[in-house]
Amino acid sequence: MPSTPMIITIATRQDDARSLGRRHRLRHGRRCTRWFYRFALLAIVGTVVQLTVPCVYSQTARLADTAEAQRLLDHGQFDDALKVLDTLAAQQPEPTGTERLRGMAFYGKGQMQSAEEAFAKAVAQDPADREAMQMEGVALFRMGRSAAAIPLLEKANLAIPGSNIDNNYVLGLCYLDTRRYDDARHAFAIQYHFPPDSASAYLLTARMMLRRDYLPTAESAAQKALVLSPNLPMAHLLLGQIRLARSQFPEALAEFEAERTLNPLFGEVYDRLGDTYIRTGEYLKAQEALDQAVLLEPTSPVPFILLGKVLLKERDLVMAQQYLQKAVAIDPRSYIAHALLGQTYRSLGRTDQASHEFQLAEEIQAAAQPKIEPFK
Repeated sequence: MPSTPMIITIATRQDDARSLGRRHRLRHGRRCTRWFYRFALLAIVGTVVQLTVPCVYSQTARLADTAEAQRLLDHGQFDDALKVLDTLAAQQPEPTGTERLRGMAFYGKGQMQSAEEAFAKAVAQDPADREAMQMEGVALFRMGRSAAAIPLLEKANLAIPGSNIDNNYVLGLCYLDTRRYDDARHAFAIQYHFPPDSASAYLLTARMMLRRDYLPTAESAAQKALVLSPNLPMAHLLLGQIRLARSQFPEALAEFEAERTLNPLFGEVYDRLGDTYIRTGEYLKAQEALDQAVLLEPTSPVPFILLGKVLLKERDLVMAQQYLQKAVAIDPRSYIAHALLGQTYRSLGRTDQASHEFQLAEEIQAAAQPKIEPFK
């Protein structure tokens, strides 16, 4: 952009030059002050001169600072990136894209309110900035404001390179939260390239509903999937999980057995059978199902955790310890595995190790809690 000329009146004494320089630095910043001193010191000739001095934050400097801010963001150095971006934001006019990058920095720090405000400002500055528009919608969703997020996500409809954010997934969750279930199904179907009214789309939507504890609607969607495709794998498994969540144990077992008939080598169905038998107190059946699960999914912590739970109830403490240690080795961030291992150690009289495991379980569970910022 063209530079804006500045008229400088040169002082007649060196002391006056320094005084003017201090005032000039406060007004125009350090970048221009070096130019001021260079010419102001000419005052030793005892004349008054008017000079036109270019004083701009050059386009080259802006591009360099923007690139540096992006590099810092890419490396997760959000505070350092914000320092660079605040310098850019102070320029008039503010460089395009600065607020979007500030929003990404705040988003990375988990400060959703500040992120949303920065993204909103970026969209106001450039209505064509679809990435900022989408991220504003995502920030609103993270703040629990799904209804406000939907128009932005619908308009943006953008996959952001280098991020783990899928617009259709977030939009689908927003539709679920606002009870727009058909729209949610269509959004999830687009993400997975399913026909929107297919059995697969209904089952996928049912699974998303179950994750958000929308049990009645999840049940209806799974049943619709089975109407469209009676032998669809995992539909009975999902219905069994819903029955299990309601403590409808006989119905849950029937659904899991139906799934095993259709999908006999799917390890998760044996996990769920074992879990149900634990809850009904049928520990031998639980152990048999979980032993089968371990053979089918040896890298999953779930059957090891459940076997540890069974053996702990049966007071086979040494074997419970071994299975739970295996679970922790597979997934060190499983608070359930640490908590059960703590119980096992306590039963074995190893109080120090028990306290350590309980502390780890508490820390992991606390870190996993969602943090939603209130709207101010």
